[in-house]
Amino acid sequence: MRRPVLILTLLAALAAPLAPVPAAAATPSQAVRWAPCAEDPAVDCGTLTVPIDWNNPGAGTFELALARRRASDPAARIGSLVINPGGPGGSGVTSVLNNWLSFTPQITSRFDIVGFDPRGVARSHPITCSLELAQQAPDPLSIKDQAGWDALLAFNKRYGDDCRRRTGPLFDNVHTGYVIRDLDALRAALGDDKLTYYGVSYGTLIGQLYAERYPRRVRALALDSNMDHSLGTQAFLETETWTSQDSFDEFVSWCERTASCALHGRDLRAVWRDLLGRAERGELTFPGQPGVVLRKLDLIGVAFSAFYGPAWSELADLLAAMESGAQVASPLLAPPVKAAGETVNDATFVFCQDYALPVRGYREWDRLLRRSAAIAPDMLVSAAAHPLTLACQGAATPNPQHRLKLDGSPGLLLGNALHDPATPYMWATGTARQAGRAARLLTYEGWGHGIYGRGDCPTAAFDRFLLSRDLPAKGARCPAVPPAEVTLKRLQPFPGPLPGRPGWTSALR
Repeated sequence: MRRPVLILTLLAALAAPLAPVPAAAATPSQAVRWAPCAEDPAVDCGTLTVPIDWNNPGAGTFELALARRRASDPAARIGSLVINPGGPGGSGVTSVLNNWLSFTPQITSRFDIVGFDPRGVARSHPITCSLELAQQAPDPLSIKDQAGWDALLAFNKRYGDDCRRRTGPLFDNVHTGYVIRDLDALRAALGDDKLTYYGVSYGTLIGQLYAERYPRRVRALALDSNMDHSLGTQAFLETETWTSQDSFDEFVSWCERTASCALHGRDLRAVWRDLLGRAERGELTFPGQPGVVLRKLDLIGVAFSAFYGPAWSELADLLAAMESGAQVASPLLAPPVKAAGETVNDATFVFCQDYALPVRGYREWDRLLRRSAAIAPDMLVSAAAHPLTLACQGAATPNPQHRLKLDGSPGLLLGNALHDPATPYMWATGTARQAGRAARLLTYEGWGHGIYGRGDCPTAAFDRFLLSRDLPAKGARCPAVPPAEVTLKRLQPFPGPLPGRPGWTSALR
């Protein structure tokens, strides 16, 4: 999960699973008109017109942005592989333009790689909000009483109203229940009878709900680092907090056994506690950004972002520099963001429309924080889940959680790392149990977020499934790859304090 953010949610009713739709249902009336992308003429760009509100098609349309990198061996082409890089807020168009997912030649030779920006994201009519207002959001860890809680709710209301006014009718229609209908329209427009799809992180929710609604239109769904769309407020926060602490524990264990760790031989947990205390007192600044205060949740967010790689060596170097007061640049920190105008795009509302996570006032929030601190004595909270939960208080949730029910869908491949900081391994096992015989879980015994590309084992398993729909054996596991061999491309650099909410990191992607 990274965004500038705030927002709303409080509808507790759980929606029933979407009913399967017969394969003969109507297809869109147009094909995609492709043209060379301005950024890279080797890639095709296009748009697809879809309804703003699928339940009221006469209420207007918008253009879904697309990018396609054609199969390098047209004679052996299987079809299209539609991809989503997660988020919410990840751009499939940018992923295709930049080859962010780095598919193997076996995949790129036989599939057109097609990315789309989901509704409300990037080039697909993004949710637009006031930058000035976004920067006024309360720090999630600064709420100390009911008055602070009431101020948060009031802010969420102001911010949501501003974003709705600036965005228009699409604002209330960006949930994944409609994204999957866009995806099915895209499948038909591409000329594919059945969908082949790879989604990572939040992109797995798209795949899960697509299989639930359109089971007979699935060819192969490869879902990497899985969401669990059945969790309520407490379970969501506690599982996210647990996996954040688990990643921290793995970092400490690595440093203890690795002489090159900048804090090797030190009590790393004590160093960390001291830095958290200094951040709470306002004594830390962002390395390389003198004068910009680094808050407590910011520091937790920096570590959380590093665990995506994981970039343990870089994190140890950064913590050592912070301890000494050195002002150094770090690959874990994105450059300072310079505001280019008065608005900012905020895809957090997608999450809020998918997850109802109500909290009944400050006393309950304080109880949840105390439980999180007991689960995670070092990380204290999840740098993703806790800000998201607060951002969604007061928001409407048209696509809330339910247990996944698959009826007649062919096999789904679910992959997950044991030590994933953002999508806990227990989410993958829970989703696999809900899917039953329709899914097969592949366990990567290592660290980080996203397992495709982490060595030959998980990559080959995903490739075999996408190419020939061969699922790995039940209980299949892949050995860990040393973190030093994992590229920094996997990092989600912490974006710093501007623009947006204090402590905000990267959502779930």
